[in-house]
Amino acid sequence: MKQETKVFYMHAGSGNHGCEALVRSTCELLGQKVRLVSGKPEEDILYEINKLCDIVPYHRVTQNRLHHMALFLRKILFRDKDCYAKYQYQEILMPKVYPLCLSIGGDNYCYEDMLTELLSVNRQLRKQGSKTVLWGCSIEPEILKRREVREDLQGYRLIVARESITYQALCEAGLGEISVLCPDPAFLLQTQSKIYEPEFSENGVVGINLSPLIMKSESHPGVTVENYRELLRYILEDTKMSIALIPHVVWDGNDDRVPMQKLYDEFTKNGTNTKRIRIIKDCNCMELKGYIAACDLFIGARTHATIAAYSSHVPTLVVGYSVKARGIARDLFGTFENYVLPVQELEEKEDLSKAFRWLEQNQTQIHDHLIHTMPDYKKKAESARNYLDEIREIET
Repeated sequence: MKQETKVFYMHAGSGNHGCEALVRSTCELLGQKVRLVSGKPEEDILYEINKLCDIVPYHRVTQNRLHHMALFLRKILFRDKDCYAKYQYQEILMPKVYPLCLSIGGDNYCYEDMLTELLSVNRQLRKQGSKTVLWGCSIEPEILKRREVREDLQGYRLIVARESITYQALCEAGLGEISVLCPDPAFLLQTQSKIYEPEFSENGVVGINLSPLIMKSESHPGVTVENYRELLRYILEDTKMSIALIPHVVWDGNDDRVPMQKLYDEFTKNGTNTKRIRIIKDCNCMELKGYIAACDLFIGARTHATIAAYSSHVPTLVVGYSVKARGIARDLFGTFENYVLPVQELEEKEDLSKAFRWLEQNQTQIHDHLIHTMPDYKKKAESARNYLDEIREIET
């Protein structure tokens, strides 16, 4: 039976290497080339996603003032609330209808500023007869109380939740019949091996990822950076381990390198600590996974950076802010206590260092647990493909 072209949409660009990892791993899982609607096709070309996908540019309204004005007037005068989606996603709307479209943003329902666009393009895809799938998602249970969100979710042929907290919330919201629980496809991402120099890694390497995004959820301004600063001080002064600062998102205004560069400059001024701390340069998600896999311990704020660590059997502490961190940790370890430190709970500057010391003391057991559980966990991630095949069989 001939494979039909699948479309991935709600992809923001591969400068977020979590988005890149989700696209790469899903393409490999499906074993076919897809059409990828991208907000930043130049990034996908830079990281060579175009070798796996046919890149379709997302038409940004802000790039054309006349179009923006015309669309605004159409929305007001003709009450066409979906006119922006029709313009932005015109390449996958009429006259050619793609049978199966995967919303691949993962956690787009967690962000208020993305909901209007997401609900709008879903309406148009379904109106033209395309089947929609919500792929590898996390959803805050609270948002499921909103009627417009529940109604939108009911329009999917399939919802693939990547962790059990989201899956449970979907079931409680009456969406269990169309929902399944499968780990994030990025657990299957291939690794491009990286090796740290012996003089840097001989006493162990701690990988550290800091995201500007989590600072928006902190309880006290500046407490997150203060905790990371104290963690670096502890590692450099009280252990012999080295530190690899590993960015996972490099977007303007949301660039992991910015806060990490400040910490690096602070701890290496006057030439100190230069042999024990470094920043990993930007590269594709498989290479970043290689650097993460070469660490002995990992502290991460970005979800897909921590997924790279988990899937490489690296004991990991997540500095989380949402349901996805708690859900993934609970599925892997039976609890998220000690494995996730919610950024909202940071009060004292030593909080992160204390959590890290627990990880350090238990690293052997955690490493062994991940080695034991990861094969079956990855098999569950692979099973997501079967649910897509079932949709296709039912429709044909």
